[in-house]
Amino acid sequence: MEKLLYEASLDGNSTALLILLQEDPLILDRVTLHNNDDMPLHVASMLGHIEFVKEIVIRKPHLAMEPDSQRRLPLHIASAKGHVEVVKALVSASPETCLARDRDGRNPLHLAAIKGRYDVVKELVQAHPHAARAMVQQETILHLCVKRNQLEILKFLAERGDHEFVNSKDADGNNILHLAVADKQIETINLLLLDTTIEVNATNTNGDTPMDILAQGPRDVKDKQIIQSLTRAGAFELKTEGFLGEVPQKFRIKMELDNSKYNKKPSLRSHLKIKDSNNDDDWLDKKRNTLMVVASLIATMAFQAGTNPPSGVWQDGSTTDPNRRAGYAVMVYNHPNLYHVFLVCNTVGFVSTLSIILLLISGLPFLKHRVFLWILMVIMWIATSSMSITYWVSISVLTPKPEARTFRNVVNGIVLVWIGLMSLLVMGHSFQLMNFFSKQTYRRKKGPIVINNAEI
Repeated sequence: MEKLLYEASLDGNSTALLILLQEDPLILDRVTLHNNDDMPLHVASMLGHIEFVKEIVIRKPHLAMEPDSQRRLPLHIASAKGHVEVVKALVSASPETCLARDRDGRNPLHLAAIKGRYDVVKELVQAHPHAARAMVQQETILHLCVKRNQLEILKFLAERGDHEFVNSKDADGNNILHLAVADKQIETINLLLLDTTIEVNATNTNGDTPMDILAQGPRDVKDKQIIQSLTRAGAFELKTEGFLGEVPQKFRIKMELDNSKYNKKPSLRSHLKIKDSNNDDDWLDKKRNTLMVVASLIATMAFQAGTNPPSGVWQDGSTTDPNRRAGYAVMVYNHPNLYHVFLVCNTVGFVSTLSIILLLISGLPFLKHRVFLWILMVIMWIATSSMSITYWVSISVLTPKPEARTFRNVVNGIVLVWIGLMSLLVMGHSFQLMNFFSKQTYRRKKGPIVINNAEI
């Protein structure tokens, strides 16, 4: 008869169950004596046979409290499997089963949350809200949701919890934001920062904030987005060797002052300052590096052209002509006017690039401003234009006379295009500079903007 009962529970055959109960009313009680894993109510709950389960709990409601060898009740199994109707039937028979723990200390709600059974979680929370407060090895159900990346259930539970529940800590002092940052769960982090009262600068037993946790872990492409989300919420590092140690000191100190209390949000202005400062620093660094490389290249070219002019130098001196001494430029003798143009333009290009190099390596603080970088770019335009003229003079000297007219016409066209391009660049950057100053003046006159109690 026990074998027939087991087969009936596998098939969910309620008719066979009723026949067996008529023949032996104690058969269900007898098969539960040894706490085996194949008890009829456990099997039917695992397979979702709702009618079979109802027949048992109606006649023997106490069987819903019978554990198996793992101390799991039928409600544990049904919750883990996601059988909502079975869960309702079992909870109706014995509401206290919502708090029962298995061998690992987990109640049915914990198992449903870990497995992502959203509907079951809603049913169990509604039946017994206190079940969500139960701890498992000093972890709340929220910690379990973050570890299993169950975002939807985490949101449902966090919305129904108070500030203390949301900010509960595990054995290591980590709240759920610590865990989400450590696992780099971007969606979970944004949910916690936007929709809960999570303390963004809470410390664990090691004294680490969530930002410290991120700084200590391996870096990847997610870090930038996480840092932006955390800094907008007012997060900072207690240990300065990480990410925010790279932020300008005055802005980092500003953030720490704004966030002296965990639940105090900094002004939106401080966040925008930090973001704009980082973007400006990156842009200026790239521009300065580019100018340094180009200036070094042009200076090398100008030095080479100055010491080895077109047509070379006289190898043998002349006793009758003072301009034909050994080592003097041949170009002075053959093309004196062009040589003067060549010498002036080459010197202008050489001195201009040396000036850029000297200013960039000086480390003066005012060079970090956009205006002075624009001045350096103007000097670079002068240097490149001078080197272009130097090239034109050199080619003119080296080109034979029959081809000189054709070459002159081509060069004149190129010069016109070059002048047009340079004019457009000067106009464009001048307009950009004026626009920058006009915006700064407007902001000073306008004052801060307040949106939703946040200062911009």
